[in-house]
Amino acid sequence: MKNMKKEISGVMLNAYPDSIGKNLADALQVLSLDDLKEVFSLFYVLPTFFNSDLDRGFSVIDYNINEDLISHQDLETLNDLGIDLKFDIVLNHLSVASPQFKDLLKNGEQSKYKDFFINWNTFWKGNGEMNAEGIVIPHKKYLDKLFMRKAGLPILKVKFPDGSEQPYWNTFYQKIGHHALEHKDVEGIDLSTVNADELLHYLNQKISTSTEIEFANFDISESAKTEILNLKETKTYYLGQMDVNANSPLVWEFYEETLTKLKSYGCQILRLDAFAYLHKAVGESNFFNTPGTWDNLERINDMAKALDIKLLPEIHAEYGSGLHKEVADKGYMIYDFFLPGLLIHALEFNTNTALLKWAREILDNGYKTVNMLGCHDGIPVLDLKGKTVDGVYHEGLLEDAAIESIMDIIINRGGKVKNLYGPNGEKISYYQVNATFYSALGEQDDKLLLARALQIFMPGIPQVWYLDLFAGKNDYEAVERAGDGGHKEINRTNLSLDFVNEHINRPIVKHQLELLRLRNTYKAFSGDLTINASENDKVDFLWKNKEDYAHLKADLKTYTFSISCYSAETAETLELNSNSY
Repeated sequence: MKNMKKEISGVMLNAYPDSIGKNLADALQVLSLDDLKEVFSLFYVLPTFFNSDLDRGFSVIDYNINEDLISHQDLETLNDLGIDLKFDIVLNHLSVASPQFKDLLKNGEQSKYKDFFINWNTFWKGNGEMNAEGIVIPHKKYLDKLFMRKAGLPILKVKFPDGSEQPYWNTFYQKIGHHALEHKDVEGIDLSTVNADELLHYLNQKISTSTEIEFANFDISESAKTEILNLKETKTYYLGQMDVNANSPLVWEFYEETLTKLKSYGCQILRLDAFAYLHKAVGESNFFNTPGTWDNLERINDMAKALDIKLLPEIHAEYGSGLHKEVADKGYMIYDFFLPGLLIHALEFNTNTALLKWAREILDNGYKTVNMLGCHDGIPVLDLKGKTVDGVYHEGLLEDAAIESIMDIIINRGGKVKNLYGPNGEKISYYQVNATFYSALGEQDDKLLLARALQIFMPGIPQVWYLDLFAGKNDYEAVERAGDGGHKEINRTNLSLDFVNEHINRPIVKHQLELLRLRNTYKAFSGDLTINASENDKVDFLWKNKEDYAHLKADLKTYTFSISCYSAETAETLELNSNSY
């Protein structure tokens, strides 16, 4: 672990531990290649780094190292390469397989962790009506304020030791299944009148397809039927991301232990996943309510400061809500979720208007940003929208018609749509489009290369999705394999070492690496950015740091650009021109 304090800067790689090769050691082997030397200073490793079971790592069981993918030697190698780490802490939830929730399932009301998670009925007691399924339905004035990430109420019903089913708050993913029945499971049941193999085959077929079990074709007693159905329930298993209770002291003890653990791994930047959902109160939205959300954020920040960890709160909200500015004004880094859509808009419609408006806002307000083209999620579209706040409409970075046009373009090129839902399961807004950035651009090398050049000249830390680096295309087979809810897999293809070796010398890869190395090493980018006047279909960015400079001139119609750089340290001028690539 690095103990010295330093300014966090440079270019950041973003990948799962097994995105390149079979484990992190394979990815580090690639990062050690001469072609990648001095390209990256940071590595955002997604949370399959830890033990998890759902949502590709974001359903965390515990924050211990996933030894199937990571070794302590990997951490030493990263240190030797001079690459700092960025991690996630998923503030809002933990897996049902976490020690805390397993204890709750085992001990019920007697569990030490009874209040670690949020019993939906307890939370809404006195503020709603119990329905026939034993779930409290909040009064409409409360229900209408809830911000839903999936259709229906955000709950998962689990069985307690006393046989009761209890609904627990579950904002994000969940799955209920049943393990297959085995011969040993039915040994105590009288099945003398039927063929046990045939019955088990039938039962497991019904269990695997989640369809109703009927016994019309089997001559067995009513008591045997009851025993089989009860047995099936004992084989129930849950997968889910269970919301934690920010009012529980044990939750805050857990956060402090976790931050200390992540620092021991070498964490320099900590992304706060889903932090805006953490604070919940009757009568408030369950997404970024005040002052509760701010209070929680400041409490986490105090822990982080003591460990010299920089926080990066992750928040998706309409530009018109102004939340990005509120977070930035309090001194936090923010994710530039606006840039991916703005770049697509600039390249598809040959206009700099929205892109430069956002770039000037960053400079005028001194925002500290982390930007990107693609990432493990989709291309944000909700973030670009306007919003009415307290009866006043605040415009977005793009008008709705322009956003719809971008979505249509990406969808026509094979992208998938993710939406948001209201409390009754109705769609209320589009959220993101899932596609690789290369496929979103029509799989044109010149567009991707220009997008990368514009990204590295934008203010902020450039974050690079590993698949973008290799001009990855939409992976429809992965979506098909993942089934319902598998839209994100379109942009998560794991690359073998053979693939990397075969593609490392492709022009689109080599030229991106050249641009990224420039951004990672030139001192000009530690200075100030000037946005020079240009025509509507051009971009002119100039970075200066004393004598050092880096100058980009880009054409949004022809997708060409030129870069001129000077380093006082080497007294050398570098000229790059996309026409010569």
